Amino acid sequence: MRKFNRFTYLLLAALVFIVGCGKKATISEDGKPVITVACEPTFPPFEMIDEQSGEIIGFDIDLIKAIAAEAGYAVQIQNLGFDGLIAALHTGSIDVIASGMTITEERAKQVAFTNPYIDAGISVAIGADSTEFTTLEQLKGKKVAVQIGTSGAEAAEKLGAEIGGYAKLTNYESISLAFQELANGTVDAVINDTPVNQAFAARYPGKIKFLGEPLNSETYGFAVNLEDVELLEALNAGLEKVKASGQYDTIADKYFK
Repeated sequence: MRKFNRFTYLLLAALVFIVGCGKKATISEDGKPVITVACEPTFPPFEMIDEQSGEIIGFDIDLIKAIAAEAGYAVQIQNLGFDGLIAALHTGSIDVIASGMTITEERAKQVAFTNPYIDAGISVAIGADSTEFTTLEQLKGKKVAVQIGTSGAEAAEKLGAEIGGYAKLTNYESISLAFQELANGTVDAVINDTPVNQAFAARYPGKIKFLGEPLNSETYGFAVNLEDVELLEALNAGLEKVKASGQYDTIADKYFK
């Protein structure tokens, strides 16, 4: 009986080891290890779908590719919903999250963030022809839209509690849907990351403006599994090289000017 139990324990240990290893590492044609990077491409200018090629492009995508190249990796991009990104990281189906993810204390308990790669903040976008809003307090009793699982959603909930509540706070699967509703006049405001709000204001010229100053200041980071220390260090080193070489500024100019 002891012999059987020992064999069983060894078998179970082997299975746990195999499962813990996650997906099998692949090698690119030029001999580099491939990392799978996931994002939700509805968050311009950080990640979006190129209408002509159908490929995922954006500031985050160009930046993580440049960082990976400096670190000796090849990159495979995967399209996933934002609220499923951390779960995918934990199951090992992806290696890196590059999706305009704000560094927060709560998320830092679940993933390891690289050094911040950009400063951002949360702001309130409203219809350009709106004359009833001059202060944040006037959003009380109004319809507000956010993207599910984002720091913008958290900021909206906090603001709502401070001003006495909204008529309705709607969580959309993608921020593009929220801005469509704002442009159509279905909601009164969208609370979201400022650089993305600015991108949608450019997409809907003459239909969107901003209410007041940004609600806060925050930073984005790329995310890996907590135990993936080697990859984290490689990405941080790659980020520093990209900044030092001027590649970072070139990529930023491409998407923010």
